[in-house]
Amino acid sequence: MEALNNKPIVKKVQKWITVVFGLFLYSIGYNLFLLKNNIVAGDIEGLATIFQDKLEPSMLILILSILLLLAAFIFLDKEKFIGSIAGSLLFPLFVFLTANITELIVIEGNDLLLAAIFAGLFSGFGSGLAFKMNCNTGGTDVLQQILSKYAKISVGKAKIITDGTIVLFGGFAFGWQMVLYSIVCIVIFGIVTDRVMLGISSTKALYIITEKEDEIKDYLLHRASHGLTLLEGKGGYTDRRQNIIMCLVPNRQYFSVKEEIELLDKNAFLIVTDAYQSSGGQ
Repeated sequence: MEALNNKPIVKKVQKWITVVFGLFLYSIGYNLFLLKNNIVAGDIEGLATIFQDKLEPSMLILILSILLLLAAFIFLDKEKFIGSIAGSLLFPLFVFLTANITELIVIEGNDLLLAAIFAGLFSGFGSGLAFKMNCNTGGTDVLQQILSKYAKISVGKAKIITDGTIVLFGGFAFGWQMVLYSIVCIVIFGIVTDRVMLGISSTKALYIITEKEDEIKDYLLHRASHGLTLLEGKGGYTDRRQNIIMCLVPNRQYFSVKEEIELLDKNAFLIVTDAYQSSGGQ
């Protein structure tokens, strides 16, 4: 009974250890690869890189984070405000604590492409860990949510606007070649963040609408040895009811299964998505 009562506490401790570790990695990626090489990869740390000669980066990040945190309190709901607190305060702290990491870890040479790649890997992994625990990294994440709410645009478009503007400022400050390295970093950052949050998909989910339901069911169940589920569907245009076959297929078998379905019914309507997790069932 006592072990059961301690479960929520253990989960909270695990959550905050993960968040702290994620933000620590994020700050290492920033100090070791971005700041040192003047790569502006968006967000408020990008602004801190641009103005590093005017103000200590960790201090500027803290000031901007607090201002954006106040904006979150005013313009966003309580849940999003609370989710921004940890990242807004811990990230600038870790940037300050890891400021001298370039003296401890000396990377010889000046390969900007490698710097952009590893910045994306470190910061993306750290950010993904924080997001996975329902804690954002503060900064322009808050501004993007405000833009999304009041300008009626998606968070993705808001991110392009905010980070794109900061990257352009970086181009004016450090030269337009640096923008290319910034883009490399941003792309890798996004991919790694998604992979950490969602995992690596090893399975495809197939949704099949076909006039040859029995033949395709027989193939999937008996020849391909895959389970399936029948979903009830209704055509929006035809108003006609028809079953939808849903089936999970390992990535390595996807192309052979897809090819066989097309041979059985060349007019079959097929939707394919990545499935990151499946559990239960028989």
